Amino acid sequence: MSEAFSWMNLRFLLDGLWVTIQVSIVSIIFSMILGGIAGTVRYSNVPFLSRIVGIIVDIIRNLPLLLIIFFTYFALPQIGIKLNIFWAAVAALTIFESAMLSEIFRAGLNSVPKGQTEAGMSSGLTYVQTLLLIIIPQAFKAMLPAILSQLISLIKDTSLAVIISLPELTHNAKIVYGQNTNYVIPMFIAMTLMYFVVCYLLSLVSSFLETSKYNY
Repeated sequence: MSEAFSWMNLRFLLDGLWVTIQVSIVSIIFSMILGGIAGTVRYSNVPFLSRIVGIIVDIIRNLPLLLIIFFTYFALPQIGIKLNIFWAAVAALTIFESAMLSEIFRAGLNSVPKGQTEAGMSSGLTYVQTLLLIIIPQAFKAMLPAILSQLISLIKDTSLAVIISLPELTHNAKIVYGQNTNYVIPMFIAMTLMYFVVCYLLSLVSSFLETSKYNY
């Protein structure tokens, strides 16, 4: 069993973990931007647009992520949009997580008393300025733990990209134990530890923010 944890195998797994982290970071950035915009649009009740965004979000939230991954990698090329494996995975995760995060953003914005908006606008600020300077800063602190929890799920969801052969952690572990079936359990142990370390660190950050929110 010790041969399964050779430096060559561990380095191969670490290379996969690095890809997992890269995909996660890029997806997180795009998801936060798109999810924030979608959540704000729905919160603001923009005529017609809020309803359209709401329908799109509801559809995406009720689709399996695996289906979206298949769509970005296999279906998009049929309409002239060809993405490599990395960007197909990023696109799928961004689409899915943006829908999830938009609901978190909307709930966070709704948690801010309506009087804050009225107070901001009565002081001479426009609605957009009130959102950016008063509402969003208050809401963001309240929803940050929930956002981090969702991002932990995103990191674990990257493993589904193994279906399109993204060379992430699960994919690389599969290659290692595919060469020697005696390595199955060691590889699962290694994967478990690597996913645990990354996700646990984020959960500690989430717990800290949750505690500090109530101590503020």
